[in-house]
Amino acid sequence: MDRKLFFGKLVLCLVAVMMVGLMLPPSVGAEGEQNTDDNASQEATDENTSQNKGGTSISLMPVSKVLQIAPNSEYEDVLTVNNDGDDEIEIEVFAAPYAYVYSEDEQTYKLGFNTETNFTQIVRWVTFKKADGGWDKKAQYKIPARESLAVKYKITTPNKIPEGGQYAVIFAHTLTGVVSASGIRTEASPGMVLFGRSAEGDIKTVAQISDMSAQYGIHGDDTQNNYFYGSAKVKNDGNIDFNANGKLKVEPIIGFGGYETPESRGRVSVIPESELEVTDRWDESPVFGLYKVTWTVKAGEETETIETLIFVNPIVAIIVIIIVLTIITIWTIMIVRKRKDRRSRLAV
Repeated sequence: MDRKLFFGKLVLCLVAVMMVGLMLPPSVGAEGEQNTDDNASQEATDENTSQNKGGTSISLMPVSKVLQIAPNSEYEDVLTVNNDGDDEIEIEVFAAPYAYVYSEDEQTYKLGFNTETNFTQIVRWVTFKKADGGWDKKAQYKIPARESLAVKYKITTPNKIPEGGQYAVIFAHTLTGVVSASGIRTEASPGMVLFGRSAEGDIKTVAQISDMSAQYGIHGDDTQNNYFYGSAKVKNDGNIDFNANGKLKVEPIIGFGGYETPESRGRVSVIPESELEVTDRWDESPVFGLYKVTWTVKAGEETETIETLIFVNPIVAIIVIIIVLTIITIWTIMIVRKRKDRRSRLAV
């Protein structure tokens, strides 16, 4: 076989192998993080609008409520509690603070319902209409199977209220539940988040974006998969909540595929005196290639963007490129020598 033809085929084979490597199917990652829900109430419940614990199924409508509040005023509204189970249930409704508390052990902010702040005073102003017609901080009701109950609640504000936002969660806690064979009673406590906005005083929206990062690798609790991800911390130093969201964009320079955060992805509601992490990731990231990664985070009126080039599995790429270049160099040298030999023979 002609040496030129042989090395030509060899180079083509190696290039084909490299292209196959580029076209390998993406690695399958874990389920995508849904840290960007439009409803902050999802963090107040395990299952967003409903909870189903061992046969006890209960849901709330709505899952959040935004209202303007003024001093020395009264507001009445209705919360619908649905018994989605097959047995009658008894529930107790009450309001709790909706706030984030910094955890020294985990070095992050954790949602808690026991810490009162200047932004959770609304908890003191909420009462519920009881079955006997009176109003109290707590109220108990019975709901037949597959039926709903309209729970009336009232917010009575004092003569003076703090500026900015007020935040609380109205819980519907089941007092009856299924008892397992081990004697453990299963209960449920879905909640509706109240977003109160003061009609008086100064509204201060102060968002701080920090720790912007766009990388390829392991992030969070998933230690089994590598993927492109973006992360940032958003802190609220103002007195009113704001929305924050991140947009991850991955564009191939060498390789195939690409990713952009869907427009349907929700937002994180950041309340005052809290710092939350905004993230997104491409779970089906490719295993090889050179990519341009853009990570943009918007929080309140602030926007931060970073761009970076990321080479996925560069060692494989470098080895393939060296082999191809080596073969091309040898092939070129052989062709040049062959042409010199031919010219020498013709000159004789």
